[in-house]
Amino acid sequence: MIKILKHKLAIGLVAVFALLNVQSCAVNPVTGKKEISFISEQQEIQMGQSYDPQVVAEFGVYDNPQMQQFLTEKGMAMARESHRPNLPWSFKLVDSPVVNAFAVPGGFVYFTRGIMAHFNNEAQFAGVLGHEIGHVTARHTVQQQSKQTLAQIGLIGGMVLSPEIASQGESLMQGMQLLFLKFGRDAESQSDKLGVEYSTQIGYDAREMAGFFSTLDRLSGGSENRVPTFLSTHPDPADREVRVGQLAQQYQAADPKTNYSVNRDSYLRMLDGMIYGEDPKQGFVENGAFYHPELRFMFQIPRQWKLFNSPTMVQMVSPDQKSIMQMRLQQGTDTRATAQQFIQETNLQVASSSDRAINGNPATTVLGDITQQDQQTGQSQTIRVVASFIAYNGNTYMLLGMALAQDFNRYQRDMEGCIGSFQELRDQDKLSRQPERLKIVSNPRSQTLQQALINSGVPSDRLNEFAVLNGMELRQSLPAGMLFKSVTGGK
Repeated sequence: MIKILKHKLAIGLVAVFALLNVQSCAVNPVTGKKEISFISEQQEIQMGQSYDPQVVAEFGVYDNPQMQQFLTEKGMAMARESHRPNLPWSFKLVDSPVVNAFAVPGGFVYFTRGIMAHFNNEAQFAGVLGHEIGHVTARHTVQQQSKQTLAQIGLIGGMVLSPEIASQGESLMQGMQLLFLKFGRDAESQSDKLGVEYSTQIGYDAREMAGFFSTLDRLSGGSENRVPTFLSTHPDPADREVRVGQLAQQYQAADPKTNYSVNRDSYLRMLDGMIYGEDPKQGFVENGAFYHPELRFMFQIPRQWKLFNSPTMVQMVSPDQKSIMQMRLQQGTDTRATAQQFIQETNLQVASSSDRAINGNPATTVLGDITQQDQQTGQSQTIRVVASFIAYNGNTYMLLGMALAQDFNRYQRDMEGCIGSFQELRDQDKLSRQPERLKIVSNPRSQTLQQALINSGVPSDRLNEFAVLNGMELRQSLPAGMLFKSVTGGK
């Protein structure tokens, strides 16, 4: 998030001249045009190198050597054909069920196992791979940062470029935010074009990339359930499908080949056995509780709160988003010492503390206030915190709840109930829970996708989910011998 410019006008003007004298212009590798840029290529690479371990820590790497080799080989082949072949390109498969692919500056590209599961051939994958490489080659992140830097300079009188201020009705800031959203959509559209170009160059049928936007459209709930395009950082998937299809035809006409590769069956067979959806060993939610079989603990989730799980932290957010809870591992096993370190690091003004055990586990619980200066308004605000440090199974877990002091009482009971429910997980059903895995099935006879899914064991209440996963409609007819995705394992 962009910080507030608190300097006086004179200081700000000095900053303007300093910035304008440092690498203010650069040639975009894709367009060949000059553009404002305050970040060199070496700095861009260093940014990516610093982000990469953070991404890996947040998501984890999915252990599938065959798929990782496929991702690396295809990524490097495409990178060599791109506008920036000499970057230190890196392609990683990360362990998340979310359907996503993303890139950070300097040539670092990531695909989740969730998006790999939703591709139905190599050509769809190649189109998205080209899209992400395009974000890097066109320096979209660098462009965005440079534009935001200029916006800061233009608002030296004390205005701030921040989503929070925009949401509070500052008309100028709303206009700036919508402008940057437009930059985001323009970048996405340019990367779509590059995805078509790059995937075509290495011999894939980019029309399949267009088809994948139909899957994204269905995953996002269709046009009736999406925010308006002018308030989104991404163009509408249905619009992208049409445009990418047109671009694919243009590129293929300009560079005609007898056959552009799709490679459906070989791609699907590679998916066979891959974990699908949440991996229970990383923790899962069921019947209002969070269970972690590998670390053998559980706790209750406050009613209607949303939980977000990652390898480094579990977060829960209240329905009105005015309160948050976190659970994470802490260093050491002495709960008092860990609590004291937290107090010092956060400058917590302690109102009360207790060493009462939680379900038989040694614990230290503190309640207090943290006073911070709001970087947007310059005014101070007080956050009230309740935090318990619980020693369990050789680890110390911090369960923390916080809200603005004036709102805290509304959430205190939920927070303390959650913290007080932390306990050993003993339920063998939860401890032995296995993940679902994709099963690639050869259709035994001509039938509809719905019939094939039912016959392969997909529950009736998940038929639409698997229709989207297969990129088909339930009524679509499958010829005998055609491969499709089903599921095995789980409960």
